Amino acid sequence: MAADSPVQCATAPDGTRLAWRSVGSGHPLLLISGQAVDSTSWDALLPALEERFRVITFDHRGTGQSTAGPDEGYTTESFARDAIAVLDASGIDRAHVYGHSMGGRVAQWIAINHASRVSALVLGATTAGDERGTRRSAQASKDLASGDPDRIAALFFRTGERRADAHAFFNQTASRHARRLHLAASRTHDAWDRLADITSPTLVIHGTDDEMTPPTNAERIAAAIPGAELELLDGARHGYYLEDPRATDRVIGFLEDHS
Repeated sequence: MAADSPVQCATAPDGTRLAWRSVGSGHPLLLISGQAVDSTSWDALLPALEERFRVITFDHRGTGQSTAGPDEGYTTESFARDAIAVLDASGIDRAHVYGHSMGGRVAQWIAINHASRVSALVLGATTAGDERGTRRSAQASKDLASGDPDRIAALFFRTGERRADAHAFFNQTASRHARRLHLAASRTHDAWDRLADITSPTLVIHGTDDEMTPPTNAERIAAAIPGAELELLDGARHGYYLEDPRATDRVIGFLEDHS
């Protein structure tokens, strides 16, 4: 979380305590991190975003400074309820919502089940479900499961380097048990049949060389959500928003159009 803002606490419906912070001013923007990754994964973007928006970041249950909560709370729909609890605690009725990777899966449920809370939606490097989506290759799955930071870095960045601003992806704060629960939540996510229910203005953004979540998922999501815009970043991988400045410029422009 941003070091210059105080940690605050929200309480999820099941009593799990969720650490969150707020920076900047303007139309609210809720950022949702990926699988088993805490909110520091967004730190590199905060200077650009907080100039235009009131940015809310939070640690998923079981990561960072949030408590773990009960095992049954680890589903993407439950994570969406966690996000709503954070908005409630911050006094925000309606916000832009931007989710990356598993955070994009969570954001889908926010837009489906809590539509009145969403001004505009950004879905980054995500899918509406593995079972019926385009799955990653066997080699990409092996690289991800290896735990080898160098192999994982190659999935995130075209240079294959372990960037300093990507420390959250390689130094996870979640316990092994929490990581397993996050993985299960992500794997069992399936919102394909509900995407047409999303009414928020939506931007789907994805790297064309994303081996972790193949970009055909982005094309299918954008086709399924009424009026959704699709932005494919040439040559970018799963960590597109850290390596390609066009990504944040595109997101800011889209959100400002809908603030």
